[in-house]
Amino acid sequence: MTKIIYIRHGQTEWNVAGKYQGQTDVALTPLGVEQAAALARFFPVDHIDAIYSSDLSRAMATAGAVAERFGLAVRPRKELRELFFGDWEGCSIPAIAEAWPALVDDLFHHPDTLAIPHGETFPHLQARATACVAELCRAHEGQTIAVVAHGAILRTLLCAALHIDLRYVWTIRQFNTAVSIVRYESGGEGWPTVELLNSTAHLDRAGVKK
Repeated sequence: MTKIIYIRHGQTEWNVAGKYQGQTDVALTPLGVEQAAALARFFPVDHIDAIYSSDLSRAMATAGAVAERFGLAVRPRKELRELFFGDWEGCSIPAIAEAWPALVDDLFHHPDTLAIPHGETFPHLQARATACVAELCRAHEGQTIAVVAHGAILRTLLCAALHIDLRYVWTIRQFNTAVSIVRYESGGEGWPTVELLNSTAHLDRAGVKK
């Protein structure tokens, strides 16, 4: 058994502006730093054996706050990066709708077949995410670990754990620094059990905005 504490990074300027970040390296806002500190202070479990993170700075900074609390070093993994949004990186929904009107409906209603110009597909994202998680489960059998990543990639992992088709990936909400917990049996080969989903209890306890 491996228990994984999944965490979305804290707020960024592009989150505030409504821009798709993808693999563009965007830093946390002051509120994002505060959210990460609240997460570390009111973490949902008392012990973790390791912490992994997307190597992008918004995830690494969030992971760093948690790692400091537990006296661990963050282990960066490129495979945990966000969906590559290609030509859409740095764009808002209105900008995408203006430049690619035929694709906006696919973004929200058919993400499983969406072809982002020069970008990554959701099935490819899910494949690289689940392969990385399977590797981590094998390496941490009998342990609890944290994984800090991004909204879209975490949604694909939760879809896999819940056996939800990728067409419905946007039905799973992921707030900044939200925590989800999944228990994987038999080195990731058995049925996963979702124990917590999109929790921001740490922000409520600390009196920090979502």
